[in-house]
Amino acid sequence: MAAGFKTVEPLEYHRSFLKENCRPDGRELSEFRTTTLNIGSISTANGSALVKFGNTTVMCGIKAELANPTVETPGKGYIVPNVDLPPLCSSRFRPGPPGEQAQAASQFIADVIESSGVIQTEDLCIDRGKLCWVLYCDMMCLDYDGNLLDACIVALLAALKNTRLPEVTFNTETSAPEVNSEKRQGLCIRKHPVATSFCIFDDSILIVDPTAEEESLATAQLTVVTDEEDRLCSVHKPGGTSMSGQKLQECISRATARQREIQKLIDKVAHSVKMEQ
Repeated sequence: MAAGFKTVEPLEYHRSFLKENCRPDGRELSEFRTTTLNIGSISTANGSALVKFGNTTVMCGIKAELANPTVETPGKGYIVPNVDLPPLCSSRFRPGPPGEQAQAASQFIADVIESSGVIQTEDLCIDRGKLCWVLYCDMMCLDYDGNLLDACIVALLAALKNTRLPEVTFNTETSAPEVNSEKRQGLCIRKHPVATSFCIFDDSILIVDPTAEEESLATAQLTVVTDEEDRLCSVHKPGGTSMSGQKLQECISRATARQREIQKLIDKVAHSVKMEQ
C-alpha cells in the first residue's frame, strides 16, 4: 500500500513524513547520511579520494602535468576541475558529452576553488613565465542519490590533501624541465572549504543532505560553502522559491558545524594513510 502511495503521490508521501519531523529513510530533518571516506584509492593518480554520502558515491582523481603559464598570469599555475555523470551512476544520465547538471557542477567547483583560496595558484608556479603545474581534478560519480555538490567538494579536498608532486627544476642550459620522481612533496592547502546542501519543502520545511528524490520534489535548493574560519565562501541557489534571511542564517549556522565535522574526518583519514605508508 505504502509503495503504491509513494508511486502515485510522491509529494504527499513525503509530506506525511515531514509532518512528523522525519524523512522516508528514517532520518531527522537536520540529519546527514553516513559519510565515509577513502584516500589514495587510485595508485596511478598524483592524488585521489573516494567519498560516500549514503548511496551517493564520488571518486576524485588528480593528475598533475607540466605546462607553460599564460602571458596574463606568468607566475601562476592552473586547476582544472571536471565533474562526470556517466550513465552507470543513474538512469537519468545519458552517454555523450557532459549534460547541463555536470557542466553546472564543474563550474560550481571552479568557483569554490577560486573564492575559497583552497590553493594559491602561485604555489603551482615552478619557474615564472616558463613552467608551472596544471592540476586536472576529475570527479566521477559512481552512484547518484542526490547531494552531488557536497560529495564532490569533500572528494576534491581530500584528494588535494593526498596529492604529491615530484620535484621539478628548470635547466637553464637546455631550457628543459628535469623531474625527480624520487622526491615528492604535498600541496600547500591554505583553506578547507566544505559544502552543505539543503532542500526546502512547501517554502517552509528545511532539510539537509537531500536524496535524489527529495531534490526532485523540493520547491528550492541551496548549497552553502564555508571554511574553517567560518568564512562564507559561496552560496549557490539554482532558482526555486525565495528564502527568508532567517532561513538563510540557519543554513549558514548548520554549514559551519558541518565544516568542522568533515575537516575532522578528512584529517583523521589522511593521518591514518600517512601512518600506513
